[in-house]
Amino acid sequence: MQLNYDRIAKAIGFIQDNFKSNVSLDDIAKHVHLSPFHFQRLFSDWAGVSPKKFVQYLQTDFAKRLLREEQPSLFDAHLQTGLSSTSRLHDLFVQLEGMTPAQFKNQGQGISINYQWYETLFGTCFIASTPKGICSMAFSADQEASIRALKMEFPLANFKEQEDSFHQAAIALFDPAIQQLAQVKLHLKGTPFQLKVWQALLQLPAGTCSTYKQLATAIGHPKAYRAVGTAIGQNPVAYLIPCHRVIQATGHFGGYRWEPVRKKAILGWEFAQFRKHDEV
Repeated sequence: MQLNYDRIAKAIGFIQDNFKSNVSLDDIAKHVHLSPFHFQRLFSDWAGVSPKKFVQYLQTDFAKRLLREEQPSLFDAHLQTGLSSTSRLHDLFVQLEGMTPAQFKNQGQGISINYQWYETLFGTCFIASTPKGICSMAFSADQEASIRALKMEFPLANFKEQEDSFHQAAIALFDPAIQQLAQVKLHLKGTPFQLKVWQALLQLPAGTCSTYKQLATAIGHPKAYRAVGTAIGQNPVAYLIPCHRVIQATGHFGGYRWEPVRKKAILGWEFAQFRKHDEV
């Protein structure tokens, strides 16, 4: 699966760099060392739409339209409930609990943390969890770097390479075919402001996006959009806390802690799943 994602990511990067040149299917397939037939099938199986349609979802005009049309009611609780049947990643499925001040201060002392790697649609994913929920989730195929980063965050914790039910609940959210989802619990180390921003991110449904300023306004700090941006960049849980859904007001996708091309892949895939019938 990692190989397939690598090909998809390489194709997305190539398409984005060359879309103004009317790049052909043959050109894209050649770039990823596949025949046009096999690339078309690989991409369509992964995204659910053709490469051409996928590119339309990644263009700034489409992103700006989402910001303009969706944002006025994006954080409305009634809307969130109404979207629960199709929008899988929001506060109805993911519950966030902050670590206690003592746990925050004591660098994880006395906490047991299980960790494991998993193959996903968007590449290898590292997941770590305490007995209360997931504390870290990152896209990384570098096992040594993943463990090193986790131990720097919780230097006094007890670590074990072991799969658990929290991991399985999180991985299930990558599969649109699974209808019966378990609630995903997060147990995060963060300041009160960070936790507030991360909680707000959970209210962004799949297939939508927001800006830093809009998110700042939603949490009651309209002038703190730079601080909100910093908190988003420090999000410890990739994908489940959907920081990838926050983009620039211009419609450009901007940076991403786990590689900008992966942000485009995730957003394009989500748009394809939940908005593929839209006229673009």
